[in-house]
Amino acid sequence: MVGYLQKFEQLVVKLLTLVMSFVLILLFVDLVWVIVRDVVSHSLFYLTPADIHEIFGHFLLVLIGIELLESIIKTYLTQSLFHVEVVLLVAIIAVARKVIIMEVSESQPLAVIGIGVLVLALSVGYYLLKQKD
Repeated sequence: MVGYLQKFEQLVVKLLTLVMSFVLILLFVDLVWVIVRDVVSHSLFYLTPADIHEIFGHFLLVLIGIELLESIIKTYLTQSLFHVEVVLLVAIIAVARKVIIMEVSESQPLAVIGIGVLVLALSVGYYLLKQKD
């Protein structure tokens, strides 16, 4: 019975890898489209701060997707386990993306404090994990 579960688990992980690869391709195409649209729509190739903000948000989404795909392929398919370090790194990138695209003037003060606490907690967790090694 355990053998069937392991085979099923590996099949699900392989399918997840295919789906994630497809999503990454879509994210990359969307990033290229946003860059081309913004560059073509402005004269003299001038990008507004809002355009750059949007491009950075898309760029970081692609990076998060790459990290997730890498964690699936490298850790789960080869070693059958998830490394906490990879999960923490993906979380740090995701929170960094949120911080970069966040409009502080439009955000609730409690939300900004919460994100700050989250960044601190993830950073301390990653630091302690690295100290263990």
